[in-house]
Amino acid sequence: MPPAPTSAAPFKPLTWPDLTARPRPKADATIAYGSDQMQKIDLWRPTGKGPHPVVLMVHGGCWQTKIADRSLMDWIAGDLRDAGIAVWNIDYRGVDRAGGGYPGTFADAAAAADRLATAAKEYDLNLTRVVAVGHSAGGHLALWLAARAKLPAKSPLVAADPLKIAHVVSLGGLPDLEATAASPDNGCGTDVVAKLVGTDRADPYADTSVPRLLPLGVPQTLVNGREDRIIPYRMAIDYTARATAAGDRVELVTIPATGHVELVTPDSTAWQDTRRRILALLGRPAAR
Repeated sequence: MPPAPTSAAPFKPLTWPDLTARPRPKADATIAYGSDQMQKIDLWRPTGKGPHPVVLMVHGGCWQTKIADRSLMDWIAGDLRDAGIAVWNIDYRGVDRAGGGYPGTFADAAAAADRLATAAKEYDLNLTRVVAVGHSAGGHLALWLAARAKLPAKSPLVAADPLKIAHVVSLGGLPDLEATAASPDNGCGTDVVAKLVGTDRADPYADTSVPRLLPLGVPQTLVNGREDRIIPYRMAIDYTARATAAGDRVELVTIPATGHVELVTPDSTAWQDTRRRILALLGRPAAR
């Protein structure tokens, strides 16, 4: 008799040390947009003649500086640079840092994004079609940056001419802050949301939670790992349904056998799929 078939090995997600133990690529320039050490941007600029297409990148870490900063995105930023894409990798003060929370965390992300417009000529960057890419809590901020034109008129976060974003790619993001605050099973917990949005306002979600600003009028791609143990998969399903019903063009891409870290790990199936999508959005053929 032939041997009985063996069952497949159980899925083992990557951990952050699996990523951070790898050789770390280095950015080409660091640009300050404020006096705090977190108010910085790393520019990853391809070699050769520009103007170079641009990805605006936003790291996650549960909106907390002690968990993550922009350096967590170095590996995929370097990978995009190798593919001919400039990366504007922004940082911001988290809720655990003086000046973070509301409105500081949002104001920082906005200022860092808008600094791209003033730097484009100096660094030979093409801003005709900026793609915003955010991971985890950074997925929320990337979507929020694309929604700034929809902010309530009385919000202190309103800007006269916010950076125009052509497409958002959210990697395991948390776009709906109200749902996050009501979901103890999310890996960031619920207390952090109150620190992020502020609790001394009549409606703290009106200018902070992306569903309140729908429709964004910007196409969106949500990439989620089916076995993500940090961001519940239902959050992507629920947000996609709400945004689509509001009239936005939203695609939910589900990657099997994928957790949270794989989404920003260069040789993973999840990132390779995302990379191809980003290159297509920016009109660049995939080299591999």
